[in-house]
Amino acid sequence: MGHTEPLPVSRRPEGPNGAPLLQAENLHRYLGSGETQTHILKGVNLTIDRGEYVSIVGQSGSGKSTLLYLLGGLDRPSMPEEGSRVLIEGQDTSLLDETALASLRNEKVGFVFQFHYLLKEFTAQENVALPMFRAGKLSRKAAMERAAMLLDRLGLSSKCKRRANRLSGGEQQRVAVARALANEPAVLLADEPTGNLDRKNSETVAQIFQELAAGGQTIVFVTHDTHLAERAPRRITMEDGDIVADTRGQPL
Repeated sequence: MGHTEPLPVSRRPEGPNGAPLLQAENLHRYLGSGETQTHILKGVNLTIDRGEYVSIVGQSGSGKSTLLYLLGGLDRPSMPEEGSRVLIEGQDTSLLDETALASLRNEKVGFVFQFHYLLKEFTAQENVALPMFRAGKLSRKAAMERAAMLLDRLGLSSKCKRRANRLSGGEQQRVAVARALANEPAVLLADEPTGNLDRKNSETVAQIFQELAAGGQTIVFVTHDTHLAERAPRRITMEDGDIVADTRGQPL
């Protein structure tokens, strides 16, 4: 990809009392109500430790994307009174109001989706800098410099000033990965990150993820791409709203 240094990753200290990075406990999620109500997640229990590289697979409707969104605080569990909850670095997200949850999410979690959701009127560099502007921890100049550094690491130094709608699909997804890394998240969550890409660009994203994982970045991703899934040392299989297999082995 043209870079010579390792991709920058988060190296956060351990959470309170050595807590795992992510925990799902008796996780339930219902959608709809009455006769149309659907039980999407059915008491999922899962722990993700720092530095893990994890793929989540399963048929459409198995609950894998719903699980990912709950782990990242984009959605809230059903049945909290039954102990259905998600903890991020030991913090029970069910105890947080919307503002506090958004703050935790923005600080700890980076998201990559199947569709890049870049702002087309902004340049690649501006898109990557936006999460840093929102966090308010860096000056505008420092945020733009970090955005340029991230794009350079992903082989896009020549595209910094190009508007998002003038980038190829593969380039747009790499910008989305850079944006997800902007605030040095403790965990990178990705939902079908190669689902909208051809094989060549899918391979590029897969290589980026492997580099990040090798450098210590925690990554959890959902995919239908068997080749991509098998590159992760830990592979979780979901079926009918629960985990039916959780295997650890050597990545390809």
